Amino acid sequence: MNDDKVLYEVRQQTAWITLNRPEVLNAIDEDMRQRIIEFCGRAQADRNVQVVLFRGAGEKAFTVGGDLKERARRNAGPAAASASPLEARQAKQAPGTHSPIDAVAVIQKPTIALLHGYVVGAGLLIAMACDIRIAADNARLGVTEVRRGFMPASGGTQRLARLVGIAKALEICLSGELIDAQEAYRIGLVNRLTSVGELARAGEEMAASFARGAPLALRYIKESVHKGAGMPLEQALGLESDLATLVLTTDDSKEGPRAFVEKRPPVWQGR
Repeated sequence: MNDDKVLYEVRQQTAWITLNRPEVLNAIDEDMRQRIIEFCGRAQADRNVQVVLFRGAGEKAFTVGGDLKERARRNAGPAAASASPLEARQAKQAPGTHSPIDAVAVIQKPTIALLHGYVVGAGLLIAMACDIRIAADNARLGVTEVRRGFMPASGGTQRLARLVGIAKALEICLSGELIDAQEAYRIGLVNRLTSVGELARAGEEMAASFARGAPLALRYIKESVHKGAGMPLEQALGLESDLATLVLTTDDSKEGPRAFVEKRPPVWQGR
């Protein structure tokens, strides 16, 4: 496994996960899949990490998605020929995290995707599994799976519809066309636009603004928003109340008011 295909670094309470295969537009092969899953788990487990940020190396792409050359080789192999549709479905549904998109989605800390150049296929799926998306003005986003004979899975049809609405999601998924950053911002697919040169700094500034909050409050705010969005309002309000009550039992909920009275920055303990 090539350790350099995905880079992991922690700076100022932010874990940076960088797709680092720019010579092929950061196309994600099996080595990268496993590294992304591993680094997502590492960021989740590290108490010093409050925010997780994803980006792509090079000037041309966040990532163009899965490595189609590797897929073609795998499809031509004997294992692919012997696997039945039922076996393939059972493997997908087996317990555990099997895809980098799932690994991103289960991180309980705030996640930010920094998008530039091509953000295609699994690249867009990773971005949509993040909480926040910041796009450079040269970004081009889409899911082209329909033009390769398969469909965007791992949340490709479901997260996209929840972000931009059913009609727009169908247009994007069925056409396989890419949209530019301005259109992605207009329809709510990305949160913020910036220039290519300012993309990293925009991510740093947003991560820093999140990291000023108490770690457990960040975690449960994220849980409340995501889970509540799929519930009837009354049930969602109950979830929100339960989580808010839980946060009020933490040491950090006492540290915040104390630091305010003493006119100093709070010292969070994450408990």
